[in-house]
Amino acid sequence: MEERNSDVVVKVWEINKERLACMQQKIWEEPRLMSKTAGRSSCCIFRVPRRLVEINGRSYQPHIISIGPYHRGEPHLRMIEEHKWRYLGSLIARTEAHGLGLEDYLKALHPLETKARECYSEIIQLDTHDFLEMMVLDGCFIVDFFRKIGKIHPFEPDDPLVSMSWVFSFFLRDLLLLENQLPFFVLERLFDITKMPGEESGPSLASLALGFFNNTLLRPEVILQKHSDLKGKHLLDLLRLSFIPEEHEVGIHDHPPTHLIQCVSKLRKAGIKLMPGNSDSFLTVKFRNGVIEMPPVTIDDFLTCFFQNCVAFELCHKDCTKHITTYATLLDCLINTAKDVEYLCDRNIFENYFGTDSEVARFINNLGKDVTFDADNCYLSKLFNDVNEYYRNGWHVQLAGMKYTYFDTPWSFISAFAAFLLLLLTIAQTFYTVYPYFRPP
Repeated sequence: MEERNSDVVVKVWEINKERLACMQQKIWEEPRLMSKTAGRSSCCIFRVPRRLVEINGRSYQPHIISIGPYHRGEPHLRMIEEHKWRYLGSLIARTEAHGLGLEDYLKALHPLETKARECYSEIIQLDTHDFLEMMVLDGCFIVDFFRKIGKIHPFEPDDPLVSMSWVFSFFLRDLLLLENQLPFFVLERLFDITKMPGEESGPSLASLALGFFNNTLLRPEVILQKHSDLKGKHLLDLLRLSFIPEEHEVGIHDHPPTHLIQCVSKLRKAGIKLMPGNSDSFLTVKFRNGVIEMPPVTIDDFLTCFFQNCVAFELCHKDCTKHITTYATLLDCLINTAKDVEYLCDRNIFENYFGTDSEVARFINNLGKDVTFDADNCYLSKLFNDVNEYYRNGWHVQLAGMKYTYFDTPWSFISAFAAFLLLLLTIAQTFYTVYPYFRPP
């Protein structure tokens, strides 16, 4: 018998040296789209999460002005970019008379560069010179624009940034956007070094900023004065904080798990009323004796933009309170349909300048989509629990349900009255039919 030897060829896999080097390089590379510092409390200017952009569209994108690095150089924002240099020149012309020039602005911000970079959730791909130029250009524009709006210095004759109303209305919204911010301490530094003699006792930067946004909010001056020393992370946070009452403390509460409340229509069937409240802030919502008191709020393009960007900020920031998110969740609970919006408008809780009732309902329902929310530790947790307890409570719910069903509108009342009258006539007819059999004449 003949034996045959067969050779087995074993192929040894070899590591690709170039691929190995590439992997080693990626290990040591710093994350750029979400930096390592994005989880720190100092990081406060974020790219809006993609899911929120998919839901709310261009609500987070600037229309006419870029502030900071995220939208720097975008073609549709070049028009105002040219005017920034004009405003910078105007500011330098004033301060040079007192020995302060462009070089001094740059030197004043240089010690703040690292701290400012850490405020952004992305690694900013600008060298020191470009980064400081951006901070000075954008920061000086905001500071000088606010001073002129506050009438500390006059505008140039026929300045198109204020004489053309459409430009100003977009400024109001663009300077609120989460992706379109400078750190507030940068603005404060530029504000402080560019003060003219006699301005030391003038309004603070916070007062000027809140006064600028008050062109659309129209809050009483006494409310703005309370916040003259307010410090925010940036302009969006400053305005957000100005709505949060001092007595609102958020902490761990000792109560059963909190459940969200029903919509307006169901609450009304349970006898719960909604009335306009009397408070400086729309966040001050109260519930007592079966009545939810909500301060009136104007739903328009500005406030919807403010809500959307505040919710995004509260979602991203590590240590930020969730007041606006909580309020948005309350509205989302209350509003299911356009009829719920109509009722809140009829009760003077909503003043609708945004669109149809259906569009307002759609906006509010989208506001809280895919947003994390802790009902147990929010500032309205007690209100949610109190409303739910009242909603489930016995006899008044049944009575209110009958009242809502049969007496809510004139037509339902007429129908119920007609049915009751028919029942009385039927009883009377039956009585007079049967009576002769028991009492013959």
